[in-house]
Amino acid sequence: MLWKTSRFEIDLATPQVMGIVNVTPDSFSDGSQHANLTSALKHCELLLKQGAHILDIGGESTRPGAQPVSLEEELQRVVPVVKEAVRLNVPTSVDTYKPQVMQAALDAGADIINDIWALRQKGALDVVSKHTGCGVCLMHMHAQPQDMQMHPMEGLAIPAVIAFLQDRAQALMERGVSKDRIALDPGVGFGKTVAQNFELLAHQKQLSSLGYPLLVGWSRKSSLGTVTGCEVGDRLVPSVAAALLAVERGAQVVRVHDVEATVQALTIWQHARSSTSTLQE
Repeated sequence: MLWKTSRFEIDLATPQVMGIVNVTPDSFSDGSQHANLTSALKHCELLLKQGAHILDIGGESTRPGAQPVSLEEELQRVVPVVKEAVRLNVPTSVDTYKPQVMQAALDAGADIINDIWALRQKGALDVVSKHTGCGVCLMHMHAQPQDMQMHPMEGLAIPAVIAFLQDRAQALMERGVSKDRIALDPGVGFGKTVAQNFELLAHQKQLSSLGYPLLVGWSRKSSLGTVTGCEVGDRLVPSVAAALLAVERGAQVVRVHDVEATVQALTIWQHARSSTSTLQE
């Protein structure tokens, strides 16, 4: 399976690690650490050295309770980093829901739009559909960051997430965007209970069966803290375990903070998997 983006056709035969670059002062796990151009670019270079295949740049925190930032502020945070990051010759993603930021990022050379709102903001579908080849990730989110964990969704998560993502992907394809440009994200932690998040992991193969690349982000999520008792800064092992389980259940891309540890774990998984295949032959 290939994920077609602006400059790259990403081969998903092996798991892809998307490294998180938060250019924000208030991210839930690494706020302010990379909030200027110099530190953000150093972080990009570090993630690539550690084995990241894709960089995901975001200028607005989407943690529960986060307040939105202005368009001007997000543009000032994101665009300079994108302009430099694309020179590193790896797929560059921008985590935004604002159509104007999407357009500016694509104009600056970004390869992928990663949207927690799944292009539901006015004008977002137009930006992506009019672009000649950018990749896009559509995520399921219940409610909005300001209140999503105060009023999480009810009932089983899998049927609702599948229906939503199918609908959003269809809306995009009806605008002329080919299926091979689209990836889906179940939105772990976005308006869901702890039980619903683990339901998504337990039954993730149902999402994979939709036929789109699956991008999953468990890194440092509060559900991991709830079941392990670990604070945000101590969630390395739970995060890597969840990423490994997500890949084992069909995810082609995992979005993570801790790139080096995740790459190492996936390397072991791949070697064990290839050894099993050889024995079966």
